[in-house]
Amino acid sequence: MKVIAVIPARYESTRLPAKLMQDLCGQSVIRRTYEASVATGLFDDVFVVTDSDLIYDEIINNGGKAIRSKKEHQSGSDRIAEAVESMEVDVVVNVQGDEPFINKEPLVELINVFIDDTNNQIDLASLMMPLVDKDDIENPNNVKVVVDGNDFALYFSRSVIPFPREENPQYNYQKHIGVYAFRKQALVDFYNLPSSPLENIEKLEQLRYLENGKRIKMVRTNHVGIGIDTQEDLDKARELLKR
Repeated sequence: MKVIAVIPARYESTRLPAKLMQDLCGQSVIRRTYEASVATGLFDDVFVVTDSDLIYDEIINNGGKAIRSKKEHQSGSDRIAEAVESMEVDVVVNVQGDEPFINKEPLVELINVFIDDTNNQIDLASLMMPLVDKDDIENPNNVKVVVDGNDFALYFSRSVIPFPREENPQYNYQKHIGVYAFRKQALVDFYNLPSSPLENIEKLEQLRYLENGKRIKMVRTNHVGIGIDTQEDLDKARELLKR
């Protein structure tokens, strides 16, 4: 089974302009993420796919592998699918470009989903972790996922799902962590399908997969990635590297 990692990397960002090109103790954020992905030893190949000449040149000029997007894309899945459509690969892992401190363990668990899926019944795998605090559960920035008894996703929402009709429900809410592993065919199918009604309402690309019958296996984790979205995040990351 050939497994690759693809890092979708947009130049534009709202809360921290050009965050992937910010200096992180002598290297850019995106370069550190790329090199950390390679260093895991989990992948047959690692690519950055980007709409930016600056990011493309940053990776290529430092000995890495990058692919220039040919089109504008609304989602990370679309950007990755365009890049891998003609590649001979089995599983594609989406690594977030703003997470240079990669934790290997959950990536191993995602890849193992496909190693163990000998009948090829799983299209995607992704991560979820417990949500306990009421404010966190009600926060629309925390995407919730509901699963069946075998941890296959039933639905994702920014709303509180399931809705607690009574006080203190005995239910373990789960937050979706947006790290994915895909069968290549699931990605290609996604790319060739129109955006779906639920996807458009919730602004959650994973709903396009569910609406078109794809099976998403959720993996439980307690790992919280260290993403760089703000100047404060960048400052913390710099301090962490200096220790």
